[in-house]
Amino acid sequence: MTSVLPSVSLTELTQLTSRASTVIQRLRERVFSPGHEKQLNLRFNVRTAAEMVGRTEKAIRDAEGDGRLQEPDKDPETKRRTGYTLGQVNQMRDVFGTLPHRASDDPALVLAVQNFKGGVGKSTIVSHLSQFFALKGYRVCVIDCDSQASTTAMFGMNPDIDVDEEEDTLYPFLRHGGPKSLHYALRATYWPGIALIPANLGLYDAEYEFAARMAREPTFILDRLRDGVESIADQFDIILLDPPPALGMLSLSVLRAANALLIPAPPNNIDFASTAHFLKMMESTLSELAEHGGAREYNFVKIIASKMNDQKSAHLAIKRMMDAVFPQDMLQATLKDSAEIDNATANLSTVYELTGPATRTETHKRCRAYLDAVGREVELLTRKTWPSHHKALRKEGLL
Repeated sequence: MTSVLPSVSLTELTQLTSRASTVIQRLRERVFSPGHEKQLNLRFNVRTAAEMVGRTEKAIRDAEGDGRLQEPDKDPETKRRTGYTLGQVNQMRDVFGTLPHRASDDPALVLAVQNFKGGVGKSTIVSHLSQFFALKGYRVCVIDCDSQASTTAMFGMNPDIDVDEEEDTLYPFLRHGGPKSLHYALRATYWPGIALIPANLGLYDAEYEFAARMAREPTFILDRLRDGVESIADQFDIILLDPPPALGMLSLSVLRAANALLIPAPPNNIDFASTAHFLKMMESTLSELAEHGGAREYNFVKIIASKMNDQKSAHLAIKRMMDAVFPQDMLQATLKDSAEIDNATANLSTVYELTGPATRTETHKRCRAYLDAVGREVELLTRKTWPSHHKALRKEGLL
């Protein structure tokens, strides 16, 4: 019996791909307009700056008066201060000795936000966590390991135009005979304190090359990314890895390169089942990989409930079950399902970048509180991995 539907040939699929590319191009033309360079427009008044720096407003004024600090710019019309930039706040931290950097003999935190399932919020967590840490004054590197390059786009780079896979991504380093370190790929971003190693679709080729070479060079393949991370780790306090949503060679390399894992898991039946399978596959995979280069240990492995909707009884029920099954392994904070995040992401932005009237709504304040709670909890876990911070943590009653 012949189908009443017309068959779809490679020609039709090619046309569909072309039309999809046209839509993507139009979206990117809107976000990445010619000559447009993404900028951070955050400004902080002296009270907020003092809170961020951990000093009094008077101390800041005195430091400006004696020349240790530069005064912020003034509006040419009103002559009023426009506020301090994040770069100026970090300069204050430097002058007052309150930068939160790890000691040189503390290990950099290499945190992979990983789940083999797509759509669980990995890139959202990576971009917001990196900016939370930057606001605190940490030195952050984000490594985009996903050929979809969502995180790269969030940081204002057009993966199709601004990123060359032969020069700017992980791809050259992962190839045999590639560069000795990852320094070539580090890109400054418009966020003070955040460097990025970008990605684009060309990174997908690494999956095939890795798979083809795995049988011949298993140790090189599995540990190449870890070697690259170690080559730049002395420059950063925190390195965030955003892996592809699949159990491929790059994902396995990320598991080997990281020394901490954060696993996003939306509290619904399908996604939670996927996360359970991910944990089982991760255990099996790590056991297998241990035979090719030693066991891998992590400073911490935490599950975060992502895309949580408190208005859905099913979400609440599954979250209670997650807390009961993983009492020591769940982050207390959750990443809420928020229109504020969705709206910011639609413009390839984050909640932390919003300015003006948009930041005075209750919706924004609630969303910011959720994100800050996640950031603070991960920050505490991070500081617990640094021996130089233990004394301060005891003094704060956190250790």
